[in-house]
Amino acid sequence: MPTDNSFATIDQATWEDLVARFDGRMWAVARAFGLSAADAADAVQGAWLRLVESAGTIRDPERIGAWLVTTTRHEAARLSRRARGEVVSDLDVPDTALPDPTAAVVDADFGRQVWRRLDLLGEPCRSLIRLYVLHPEARYTQIAVRLNLPVGSIGPTRARCMARLRALVEEEEETR
Repeated sequence: MPTDNSFATIDQATWEDLVARFDGRMWAVARAFGLSAADAADAVQGAWLRLVESAGTIRDPERIGAWLVTTTRHEAARLSRRARGEVVSDLDVPDTALPDPTAAVVDADFGRQVWRRLDLLGEPCRSLIRLYVLHPEARYTQIAVRLNLPVGSIGPTRARCMARLRALVEEEEETR
């Protein structure tokens, strides 16, 4: 990633790195607003579009992840309000859409713990849970094809994987 203000010219490799690093977090932020899959996709796409529009004005490229998450939050809040029938403008983001900073730190720490524990799970659990988190709109048939599993085993496998992940997270919490 560039460290100066040459961020205005994002090459393909940098773009792919940004998507790989931040797209999942952006989806999680959008879905946290209770948006439908389509609206969450619009919020994430809107944040990426804002990055393209603002690339030349990004002052601190090292903080691009925080910028993308914040921009996704604003897009999701706007779409959430619109879905509830409220009149919104691009500049009108309610204060209630911004999380408590302390809660954000705690949530981020917990998220890191869960992702570390997920890495301890074997396959297909690791891939199955990642697909659910990063692509919540995916259907069983799509997941089955992607993971080369029978469609009928996706639900039971997911339940077993989540139980194992939950046990690993609880085990870590007990040792703290």
